[in-house]
Amino acid sequence: MAGSIPASATPERGRPRGSTSLWAEAWRRFKRHRLAYWSLWVLGLLVLAVLVGPVVYKVGINDIDFQARLAPPSWKHPLGTDDLGRDLLARVLYGGRISLAVGLASMVVAILVGVTVGAIAGISRGWVDAALMWVTDLFLSLPQLPMLLVLIFFFRDGLKAIVGPEVGIFLLIVLVIGGFRWMPAARVVRAQFFSLREKEFVEAARALGASTQRQVVRHILPNSLGPVIVAATIDVAAAIILESTLSFLGLGFPPDIPTWGRLLFDAKDYLDIAMHWSLFPGLAIFVTVLAISFIGDGLRDALDPRRVL
Repeated sequence: MAGSIPASATPERGRPRGSTSLWAEAWRRFKRHRLAYWSLWVLGLLVLAVLVGPVVYKVGINDIDFQARLAPPSWKHPLGTDDLGRDLLARVLYGGRISLAVGLASMVVAILVGVTVGAIAGISRGWVDAALMWVTDLFLSLPQLPMLLVLIFFFRDGLKAIVGPEVGIFLLIVLVIGGFRWMPAARVVRAQFFSLREKEFVEAARALGASTQRQVVRHILPNSLGPVIVAATIDVAAAIILESTLSFLGLGFPPDIPTWGRLLFDAKDYLDIAMHWSLFPGLAIFVTVLAISFIGDGLRDALDPRRVL
């Protein structure tokens, strides 16, 4: 036919080239947050160092070199030594495993409790929601650090006798820190449930006969994970700081376990003659917490659908 346009195999100009998942879009937004993106690399290098470092750097954490007591950084001891001549690099790498493990385990405990309490309160009505929020407000009103000190002081000897000093203190610190960090996550999840349970896709699932459990597990909870992930990063940083504080006050791990906070506690009497002893553990805590904070900031921007980057 005259004037007809032949069919073309090329796609229309306005047609999208491919579908992009929500997680791919979130990753693209996250990479645009430069501080968060590079902080993720820094945190990854730190985790790799504390995991692989003791395998490569084979100096023992309790190997004593009496001729190098309080020695400054050198080729033999890259971060210097302590008052007994023990290598600080080996002890910082070993302590990083414990500090990061405490932070991650405490975060898991806090998020599990917070999501459970927030989900029950958000899907319930009446006295159940009121009672759970009363408990949440009660925990929020308690002073964290004094309560942590009291609980660890009273229960650490019992757990040491049951499961040993290292495992007992680890479980106690994780449970106590996680038990006092779940309230923000519970409030966030509850607010998300209140917003999402009236959305159209939840109403459609309810109209199709979906049970309350199915509505929560398949529809509401997956769509409220964005703020929970952000809260999880904040909990990791807070748990590392709390563990370091407890160890610095002498109520953390035993003296022979060199966590970052314990290294600071041991170095406090030598600040004037061996500043390197406290400098490197403090720098490790500072860099780790700062990187996690920037990552949480980037995740908040990446998982916020109302923010255009």
